[in-house]
Amino acid sequence: MGVTDAPQWLTSAFVRSCKGAGATAEPAQIEAVAQDLIERWSQPQRHFHNLRHLTDVLMRVDELAEETHEPELVRLAAWYHGTVFDSAERASYAGRGGEDERASAALARAQLTELGVPHDAVERVAELVTALVRHTANPEDFDCAVLCDADLAMLAAEPQRYRAYLEDVRAEYAHLPIESFVRARIKILRKLSERPRLFLSPLGAAWEEPARQNTAAELHRLEKELRRIESAEDAGSDGTTPSTPAGSPA
Repeated sequence: MGVTDAPQWLTSAFVRSCKGAGATAEPAQIEAVAQDLIERWSQPQRHFHNLRHLTDVLMRVDELAEETHEPELVRLAAWYHGTVFDSAERASYAGRGGEDERASAALARAQLTELGVPHDAVERVAELVTALVRHTANPEDFDCAVLCDADLAMLAAEPQRYRAYLEDVRAEYAHLPIESFVRARIKILRKLSERPRLFLSPLGAAWEEPARQNTAAELHRLEKELRRIESAEDAGSDGTTPSTPAGSPA
């Protein structure tokens, strides 16, 4: 999904959220910012963290909106949460992936301030974006909980869509050697498995069981894949011909 086939409702949705947050700029100026954000989300190196992901997160926020205090600010945070992205190897996948939440928050501050959004609202959007660095929210911060849940909702997708998600993530980090990617992904999945809850909002709790099933199955598969890779390396170091590992953990 690119700029040319972006859903028509996206731009008007951004304008509506900005106006709801108190923006004083003319609609044409707000639309220009929306177009800039759509172009950022449509960059060719994005295979998962792309425009489709943005629309998915926005729709999930809509599903959980009744639990928010300031839904338009949560929607704006969804728009900005992955606007700055770099999947290059120097951006450690196991650490934070390619999303740069702090740089994205800085962009939100600059653009929303220019659109006349009040300072407190701008700072709240930036705070919500930055909270996604660790995907942990204070359970009493309902807006932050909803944003985190909406961003993680793909973990609860039906199995076929979850497999497609894994393929997209692997494509996004295709420059990483298979072993490096598998180890990084295992690290992420183990961290998720240690959490007492993946989803903090009451409505998001319905996604807990399918997400646990998906991530547990993926972790089991990747741990098996890593053992196969390590066995092949051991065989190679002994001077024997190593077996060929699978090309993708997805």
